[in-house]
Amino acid sequence: MRSFLKFFLASFVALIVFSILAFFFMLMVFARLASSGDKVVTGSNAVVVVDLSQGLREQRVEDPLRTFLSDDPSQEPGLFDAVRLIRKAATDDNVKGLYLKADGNGNGYASSEEIRRAIVEFRKSKKFVYAYAETLTQNAYYLASAADKVYLHPKGFIDFAGFSITMMYLKGTLEKLEIQPQIFYNGKFKSATEPLRETKMTEANRIQTTAFLGDLYADFLLRISEARKIDTATLHRYANEGLIMEPSDADKYKLVDGLKYNDQVMDEIKRSLGLSGDEKVNFVSLNRYFSANPLYESSGNVALIYADGDIVSGSNGEDQIASEDYVKVIREVRQDKDIKAIVFRVNSPGGSALASESIWRELSLARKTKPVVVSMGNYAASGGYYISCMADSIFAEPNTLTGSIGVFAIVPNMQGFFNNKLGITFDGVKTGEFADAGNTTRPLTDKEKALFQRSVDTIYATFKQRVVDGRKLSQAVVDSISQGRVWTGVQAQKMGLVDRLGGIQSAVDCAAKMANIPEVKISAYPRPKNTLDRFMKSIGGTKAGMLKEELGADYAFYQTVKKLRALSTGEVQAKLPYSMVIE
Repeated sequence: MRSFLKFFLASFVALIVFSILAFFFMLMVFARLASSGDKVVTGSNAVVVVDLSQGLREQRVEDPLRTFLSDDPSQEPGLFDAVRLIRKAATDDNVKGLYLKADGNGNGYASSEEIRRAIVEFRKSKKFVYAYAETLTQNAYYLASAADKVYLHPKGFIDFAGFSITMMYLKGTLEKLEIQPQIFYNGKFKSATEPLRETKMTEANRIQTTAFLGDLYADFLLRISEARKIDTATLHRYANEGLIMEPSDADKYKLVDGLKYNDQVMDEIKRSLGLSGDEKVNFVSLNRYFSANPLYESSGNVALIYADGDIVSGSNGEDQIASEDYVKVIREVRQDKDIKAIVFRVNSPGGSALASESIWRELSLARKTKPVVVSMGNYAASGGYYISCMADSIFAEPNTLTGSIGVFAIVPNMQGFFNNKLGITFDGVKTGEFADAGNTTRPLTDKEKALFQRSVDTIYATFKQRVVDGRKLSQAVVDSISQGRVWTGVQAQKMGLVDRLGGIQSAVDCAAKMANIPEVKISAYPRPKNTLDRFMKSIGGTKAGMLKEELGADYAFYQTVKKLRALSTGEVQAKLPYSMVIE
């Protein structure tokens, strides 16, 4: 009894001590968060640093943990924020130039196009723009080439060999595991299920991938050509003949303005600022510049709704477009009399066809009362196009990937895996022939297969009709440009799937003009979460970051398998062919 009391008292005291420590820890966290609201000052003679390796999300991100652990601001600007900040810096007397850290590019091609356009416009202010890298990848060079001067480490690395796409196919793996993916789809180019049913590209997929990859590369060469004053044919030859392999090659063929070490670049920036000796450069990160220059109105007349991620049914989809959440947001904006126009920013490879239909419906209702303009990001494909096609006007970047008008469903038959690999068998009873249709423990019957295919065909017909009605195209035209085929923004504009080429600002200007708004004030949706929710989310983000760091390059394969597993539910999907990594 005495031992029990000792143990009980020791445990009780430990619990009290832990609770007190936890209380003070949380108190410190919230005190730190409260102090993060202090005004950040840019200072004079400033140089805004844009770290290109930092992937910009569509909507600004708040990470309270970073504020607690360091002096960095809790907010990271979103893509549109970054673009507007660069434009603001051009007219800010305290800012003398931009410094682009070009060791990698964490942004997609359409996002990079927006950032690059802002940098080119910044240069018109006659302020300097320097770009420097030790390792210069192609997508980083795409942005860096917009600078006045591009410098590369003398012993660094540059990639200038052209674009490629490599895809992973799992058919052989599934066969070894005795898992049969029962697949239903409509559209000969709808190749989302190819990794499960093929060991290599189908001819249709090879045709579409070759076409859009060629368009992306042509745009890449065109932008480099404009910046470096080298014709595209010559640039193409450099890549095809492998002439750019070393930093000295890049210098020889004028892709960079010189080979320098970091300290030499810093000295050049100092000279541009009129500094000398040990005087320090007032470098201001884009994050800190964002904190010093708030961009959003608490109540505006233009609602900018960010739809970023996979489209899913239900609510609380973290980093996803959850139908219930977005229906509520769109309805709130639709019923707000102060909101005169909606800009719907879509950056999505698609997802659930049913969820897409729900969002489409609410946007269609909103369009009856106020203009709805869509701005497409890196992707607005399949379900991403489904929720876009009803808009009054659609904007895309030249290198946006869109279209992919087609649907599919996957019902895995895992009987062989369970029986032969695990020794598990199943049995049961049912009240009707189709009561257990879609059960993964047995193969589908012919009648069940016919039901699934009919469902896919019906939803595909509905999808195409949405495009016919929204884009004012004939059924024959939509039939010819659908079939699940992926198009670039340039191609989509020619076929009537997109109205104009341009970024978010162009879409905002269009919406304001349609609604006769003299002075635009933007309110962003979905609204940011409260402080505690953001804190808990940032802890979850830390876990994801640790996994990504641990897996390294294999993280992409992990994501692919995870997404394919999520698709194998039998729900009809309107989704891009695959997770594409363009290198």
